[in-house]
Amino acid sequence: MARPAQIAKTVAVSAFVALAISACGSQGIKLAKSSSYRTGAELFVTHCSGCHTLSIVGADGSASSVQGRLRTQAPNFNFRPECVQNVLYAIRNGGFSGQIMPQDIVVGPAATAIAQFLAKYAGLQAPHTPTIGSSGASCSS
Repeated sequence: MARPAQIAKTVAVSAFVALAISACGSQGIKLAKSSSYRTGAELFVTHCSGCHTLSIVGADGSASSVQGRLRTQAPNFNFRPECVQNVLYAIRNGGFSGQIMPQDIVVGPAATAIAQFLAKYAGLQAPHTPTIGSSGASCSS
């Protein structure tokens, strides 16, 4: 009887270790569920993360080098700050440069939620370069 108990214990410990290891590798959304930006983060993951990178949501869709880049890979938002107006423009028009981002991939409140989320969290890893008379992403008022 001791042998089956030992096997069961070994299986249970192995399952726990496997689960713990897999949890370490999954990035997921690093925002509190109560955050006012959480909906935008969740929408970004489901609609944008296949092509765009943004660490705070565990999205890794952008190319890391131009040589290995696929046509569908889009800007890395870890290094590219954005503002609400520019994000809404890109969503409505399928990006800025004729890439293959679908127009109106989200609309209405969903588009606004993503735009507000990106305005808050995009560009956090961008190097700070001091400029005169500039306060971040270029947006019209």
